[in-house]
Amino acid sequence: MQVILLEKVVNLGNLGDVVRVRDGYARNYLIPQKIARRATDAALKEFEARRAELEKRQAERLAAAQAVGEKLSGQTITISQKAGVDGRLFGSVTNGDIAQALQQQGFDSVEKAQVRLPSGPLKAVGEFPVQLALHADVVADINVLVQGEMA
Repeated sequence: MQVILLEKVVNLGNLGDVVRVRDGYARNYLIPQKIARRATDAALKEFEARRAELEKRQAERLAAAQAVGEKLSGQTITISQKAGVDGRLFGSVTNGDIAQALQQQGFDSVEKAQVRLPSGPLKAVGEFPVQLALHADVVADINVLVQGEMA
């Protein structure tokens, strides 16, 4: 299926690109999230009429993400979890826990889907580097300090 991208999508294209994607990806993700529209002649004409508005909105989102990224870059977030004597956690620290800790510190725009844990949830006490994908072009690096509470 051919779709018109209404915003930049990583590994797919930029605003206004007409790309071919699998039907399910378009129907179940891109179109319901309002990231893309089906590429018909009427949709192309409507897109060209709204192009300036969409570019302005995308630039505002990018500027907001860059501002949050600059504030977050280099921050250390401390999370306490129950741990055993050997330093292993009884549970784990997930991207949801990290997003919640960031929201408690006043970064309300960070969602759990933006937290990137390349090796999965954190299962030990220590300091770990974590990336936050705030926008397709903005990635902030933070440190997560996991402290153990004795059970």
